[in-house]
Amino acid sequence: MLKTVAVIVIPNFAVFEFGTACEVFGLDRSDRGSGVPAFDFRVCTPEPGDVPMKSGLSIHVSLGLEATQDADLVIMAPYGLDEEVPESVLEALRAADARGAWVLSICSGAFALARAGILNGRRGTTHWHYSQELASRYPEVQVDENVLYVQDGNLITSAGTAAGIDACLHLVRIELGANVAAAIARDMVVPPHRDGGQAQFIDRPMPTCGSAPMEALLRWMVQNLDREHTVADLASRVHMSDRTFARRFRSETGATPAAWLNSQRVLRAQELLETTDLNIDEIARESGFGHPVLLRHHFAKVLDTSPQSYRRAFRGQLTAVG
Repeated sequence: MLKTVAVIVIPNFAVFEFGTACEVFGLDRSDRGSGVPAFDFRVCTPEPGDVPMKSGLSIHVSLGLEATQDADLVIMAPYGLDEEVPESVLEALRAADARGAWVLSICSGAFALARAGILNGRRGTTHWHYSQELASRYPEVQVDENVLYVQDGNLITSAGTAAGIDACLHLVRIELGANVAAAIARDMVVPPHRDGGQAQFIDRPMPTCGSAPMEALLRWMVQNLDREHTVADLASRVHMSDRTFARRFRSETGATPAAWLNSQRVLRAQELLETTDLNIDEIARESGFGHPVLLRHHFAKVLDTSPQSYRRAFRGQLTAVG
């Protein structure tokens, strides 16, 4: 059973993300009649003393890394990526993993797990701002940038900021049950489980291409998402054969014309859900999907959520939803 929780902090750690771990595990809720136990919660650091935060504040930490040695859960708090992670921290993470303890990282804390080698050959995530850098630095890690958190065995990695809450509540749900997780979530005034993943928060601007004709074509396609676009029609606009066009399109965008169009249509649907009161039928037509079933299918495939859930998250509850 999950009883002892140790959070590792190093200089330049992130305040809010650290606070999510403190909020879930550091408060004694055992007297509230909700079944939530009192956790043995510890904050530790390689060199006890005052540890600076990103915000310019500092926190006095009295415990060293020995606090992790018998912890059921070791949490790696996020930190500035320019910081060098002490070898003692990496050893503590390796030791926790080796004895089968839970190891959880929040946001950039995943870089410490990767540097320790315990994410090699396993799935992980981090804030979408850093996901490509994590994949580049540590190619043996299977990075998934589209999720709020990933559990791979005893390792849990989360995306940025509030996703740390999702990851912590997920672990509580596994170890102590849904009722306990719901009680903590209710006390924190957050949902016990959020729909979708961080894909819905990622800013994906239209990519630029190496050739001016192809870039002009992409912009024209975005302006005409509600039209049908065949490879033959698109190829003729840039004066290429179908085969040459298909090859050039994939090399310059990384996708087929159909896949690229669907991704742009999803982006357009996101914009309409955020900024208009159009119902789902109207958004399906305006974004080029034509039918709500196709909109819902591609929305779920790309963002792992529904148009209605997305609108609630980004606009609040509207009256004109379909």
